[in-house]
Amino acid sequence: MRILFAEDDRDLARAVKALLEHSGYSVDVVNDGQDALDYAKAGGYDGLILDWMMPKHDGIEVLRSLRSAGITAPCLMLTARDAVEDRVAGLDAGADDYLPKPFAATELQARLRAMLRRKEGYAPDVVRFADVELDRAGMELRCNGRSAKLGNKAFQLMEMLVENPRVVHGVSQIMERIWGWDSDAEVNVVWVNISLLRKQLKELGAHVEIRATRGVGYSLEQVQ
Repeated sequence: MRILFAEDDRDLARAVKALLEHSGYSVDVVNDGQDALDYAKAGGYDGLILDWMMPKHDGIEVLRSLRSAGITAPCLMLTARDAVEDRVAGLDAGADDYLPKPFAATELQARLRAMLRRKEGYAPDVVRFADVELDRAGMELRCNGRSAKLGNKAFQLMEMLVENPRVVHGVSQIMERIWGWDSDAEVNVVWVNISLLRKQLKELGAHVEIRATRGVGYSLEQVQ
């Protein structure tokens, strides 16, 4: 899943980005309210984490603007302000949850998981297609009683394919969704991860394959 994290404390931003990427998320980081607005309006994120106090626009202003523009991605608000009226202001602006600073990494992860589950109804930890299971919590691909642990990018790519089987995903779409706008990665990283996933599906004996549509992209298809 793709997350936008807006935080002007660059050390905290780097630490949270590393934490969330280790947990299988794709994370774009911005450091002011204007960039948060621009990215959120254009990015198609699954969830937002907004710091309250930021340059240019604060988190409340950003969130109100996004909600007015019809952006419905769930939002977790971070702030050192813990008065009841501040929490109420954040929730009334359209936040889905509120986490005071300083916070424990485990609580941030738990609140983010809970918020994303509520996004469009309950999202299970295990998603299935044909005889393949993808365990989000363990970042594991399973089939026929066997499993393979996936790295961050391979997991996100497999999640994208399993959640939308038989849909062709273009390389540029995959790059934007998983590596993000600011990545300097080359497109061959997609091919490398596709090759890795194909190898693991074959080793697990899965009756699915990642099929290439020439000049278009990749899709997950069931095979006999």
